This record gives sequence, structure tokens and C-alpha cells, in this order.
Amino acid sequence: HAYIFAGPRGVGKTTTARILAKSLNCLHPVDNEPCNECELCLSILNGQSMDIIEIDAASNRGIDDIRTLRESVKYAPSRGKYKIYIIDEFHMLTKESFNAFLKTLEEPPSQTVFILATTEMHKVPLTIMSRCQRFDFRRIPLNTIKSLLSDIAKSEKIKIDDKTLTIIAKKADG
Repeated sequence: HAYIFAGPRGVGKTTTARILAKSLNCLHPVDNEPCNECELCLSILNGQSMDIIEIDAASNRGIDDIRTLRESVKYAPSRGKYKIYIIDEFHMLTKESFNAFLKTLEEPPSQTVFILATTEMHKVPLTIMSRCQRFDFRRIPLNTIKSLLSDIAKSEKIKIDDKTLTIIAKKADG
């Protein structure tokens, strides 16, 4: 019911959280992948789903913000199977907020999923970490990016030299 996505900025933690949220609520998954065609997938893609709540903990880090979250957790999802809270920059919560969130994390309603994204895992209390499944994200190595770009260029019948591939891969920054 709770996941921590940890890693440096720009590696896809929040994007992956959105994809996971869509996968969990999709009405017609294909091999556990969201169909991107059902009513719920389309509402998530358009940012109109009431069951996916994104919170920026850098701006909403106080105890009152967590109390509001704790109150909203009680309500069932409006249309999906799960009500999913994506909390970005989770490490920015105050000590009091972490303590208040812990109570919700310990006894969440069965239809609630938390996805916590952070760039600074060392700031997340052990009591919270111990109740979550952790996934560490890393930057993609330069040679892997070059290889994938080369494969894409070949499949699209685009001629590109190694120097250009290197420049693009470096600009991708992992």
C-alpha cells in the first residue's frame, strides 16, 4: 500500500508514479499494462481523475496539510479501484508532519495507495521507510543511451553518426 521512489532529480520518479497509478486503476489492463483507452485511463491522462491526488510536499509540508490528507484518505475512490496519493519531494515534510503521516501509513484504508517520491532518502524517517516498499532510481549510463538512440535511428531509417549520438546522449543527462 506504500512505495518510496528514491533517486536524483530527473530520473522519472513522478512519471513512474503516474504510470503505476494508471496501471492500478485501469479497467482493461493488457498484460498488467494500462490500456490507455478506458474511461479511467483517459481521465488520468487528461489530469481529470479524482482518484489520483498529487501533492507537492515542498509547498504542502505542514501538519495541517497532513491532517487534510488524513481526512481525505477516509473516503473511497470515486471511480477507480484505488485512491492513489503521489507525494513528491516527500523528504520536505516537517517532523510533526512525518509523525502525523505515520499514523495513516500504519492503518490505511484497503483502497488507498501511497507513492512517495524523494531525492533525499536520508531525510525520510526509518519508521516511514520500514512501512514502504523502496525502489531506487538511477541515471542511465551514457553508452546505454547511445545504444538505444542508435537502435531507434536504425528502426526509423535515420542516418546519424557516433559523434552526434554522443552529444545527444550527454545532453540527456542520464
